[in-house]
Formats: sequence, C-alpha cells, structure tokens
Amino acid sequence: MKYQPKLSILRSLLFTYSTENLDDPEREIFIASKNVNNDKELVELFNKLTKPEFISYGHDERQWHIDTIRHFLETDEDFESVFYLFDTYFDDEIIDKRRFMKVLLDCLKLYEIEAN
Repeated sequence: MKYQPKLSILRSLLFTYSTENLDDPEREIFIASKNVNNDKELVELFNKLTKPEFISYGHDERQWHIDTIRHFLETDEDFESVFYLFDTYFDDEIIDKRRFMKVLLDCLKLYEIEAN
C-alpha cells in the first residue's frame, strides 16, 4: 500500500526527542550532548535513538516516512511546521531544518536496507 506524503507523520518519528517524552533521563542527557547542526553527531543521535523505533515499524510505514521526507525535500518545504511548537531536548536550535531532514532521510534509507 502506498501512502501519500504527509509532514505530520514526522512528528511521531521525532517524538523521541520531544520534552513530552519524559521517561529516560539518560536519553535526555545524550540528546542534549549532541550538536544537531553537526551531521556526524546527528547521525550518532539517529543511530542510537531513531533507528530502533524506525526498525520497529512495518515496511509500509517505514517507506511512508522515507517517501514523505524525499517528497518534501524535492519541494521548497522548509520543515518549520514539523518543529513548530515542538520542544526538544536539543541544546541547539536546528539552523537548517532541510539539512536535518536530509541527514535523517539518508539514515532512514540505510535502516530500511538493514531491515530487509
């Protein structure tokens, strides 16, 4: 089944980083320790925290996330709506949200290959 690209699904994928997700002080410290404007540190963050969540999704849902990010990167979307009123444990503000999503997309594609 092919789902239509929808920005709102990305918030659930990124919920791990939300201040509303209160269950793990060690995770919160790890998130805050990373510079989200540094690709290498962002990949480390995604590998540790996003990968397990993403891999737990079914194939169609994983592909939906990949297709959604890919679709909106091909437009002039700035991804502000994904982060609007979304408080995170990140110590730094995400300066280039498109770059953030590009790094996330690259990671998700690798995770999808590993899952198959």
